[in-house]
Amino acid sequence: MLKWLTTSPSVEDEVAPRLDGPVPRTLGLLDQGAFWVNLGVSLLGFAGALAVLQPAGSPALTIAAAVLATVVGTVIGSAMVGLSAIPGAQTGAPAMVLLRGLFGARLSSVPTALNVVQLIGWGTFELVVIAQAGLTAFPSTPRWAWVVGAGVLTTVLTLRPLGMLRLLRRVVTIAVAISVAYLAWHLFRQSPPAGALGQGSWAGFWRGADAAIAVAVSWIPVASDYSRHARKTGAAFTAATVGYAIAQILTYLIGLAALAMVAGDGDAVFAPMLAAPFGLIAFLVLVVRETDQSFANVYSTAVSVQNLAPRADRRGLCLGIGALVTVLALLVDINSYAGFLSVIGSVFVPLLGVGVGDALVRRALPADLTVTAPSRPLMLLAWLIGLCVYQLLNPGGLAGWSDLWLGIQNGIGLVPPSWLSASLTSFVCAALAAAALATLERKGS
Repeated sequence: MLKWLTTSPSVEDEVAPRLDGPVPRTLGLLDQGAFWVNLGVSLLGFAGALAVLQPAGSPALTIAAAVLATVVGTVIGSAMVGLSAIPGAQTGAPAMVLLRGLFGARLSSVPTALNVVQLIGWGTFELVVIAQAGLTAFPSTPRWAWVVGAGVLTTVLTLRPLGMLRLLRRVVTIAVAISVAYLAWHLFRQSPPAGALGQGSWAGFWRGADAAIAVAVSWIPVASDYSRHARKTGAAFTAATVGYAIAQILTYLIGLAALAMVAGDGDAVFAPMLAAPFGLIAFLVLVVRETDQSFANVYSTAVSVQNLAPRADRRGLCLGIGALVTVLALLVDINSYAGFLSVIGSVFVPLLGVGVGDALVRRALPADLTVTAPSRPLMLLAWLIGLCVYQLLNPGGLAGWSDLWLGIQNGIGLVPPSWLSASLTSFVCAALAAAALATLERKGS
């Protein structure tokens, strides 16, 4: 690890400080697969399984329904992430720069700003989770030490992002695979207490699936930040889709098993893991590895900011953003921010739909990714249509925001059927709207 930090990277094998620098194409299938597998294995995922089991606005699911919702939602969400990785691999451009071709250079600042907000929030949230997990394992240690330690490590890793990805493939993934396999074996062979999670129903199946989709699609606006360094487009799609899906499904299943042991108490989800004979060792591996989540959030925040300030040095941005999320994790009550993050994340499902619909119309027509790319307000309208569809079908549980959409639901007499997925419907509606408006745009040009 020390040698990796002190060895100077060559221009050919590391990300350039500015957007106008060379784009190394050094990542193969294993490099990218290891990255997405590690992103799919998350401490948040263990507790996040509760959002699938008990979806907002719906009755709790049965265990069978929750397992199926996890699989279905994760596969759909992972496929969306894989799709979003393709343009980066084809063009060598990061995610927010690609939006210049979709919305125009000036209007791309709207989703870019939202992405920066959500990534800073998720980066902060990850440091808080690392600290909470560390305190669960070692209650007598100071919280600030975990936050600062994770923040420093996160920031250091962002300075050599491609080196970080190669480190994941060579070392970290093996340790994570062993730890996850051990915890799965320990939990799956136990029988939960009778009636631990109640009876449940299938009525909120798609709400539960949407919860699993939402976690996966939170990576849509960053996928091309990494796939732009892929050697082959097919490998970028496969690594994101398959690698992430397998990891998130397993993580959520472990979370469901742990929740069954503690009668659905999300605050105690780590207790059954620590109770295993070697649980502390396996758990600590996952705690340290969680910094790859905060790494991805901090690094992609810096790359997103570069869409707004192309001449900014990525390294300076990473240092500043790493310090910011560390301070926020020390000071902010992030738990009250989780609902807002979910709302912000939901806007990127229809955003992908807009990209797909526009691509179907434009086909081989190259997109203008320059800082002078003309504005395309009709694509912004298509995105807004998809966003409204999502919120009308699934307002979520954020006070104020959700109340607004529930009020609109009541005002128009809309009662969304339980079999309708907000994610899939908003994606399709946004894609259709984008295709229609892009056709209109081309005829008017």
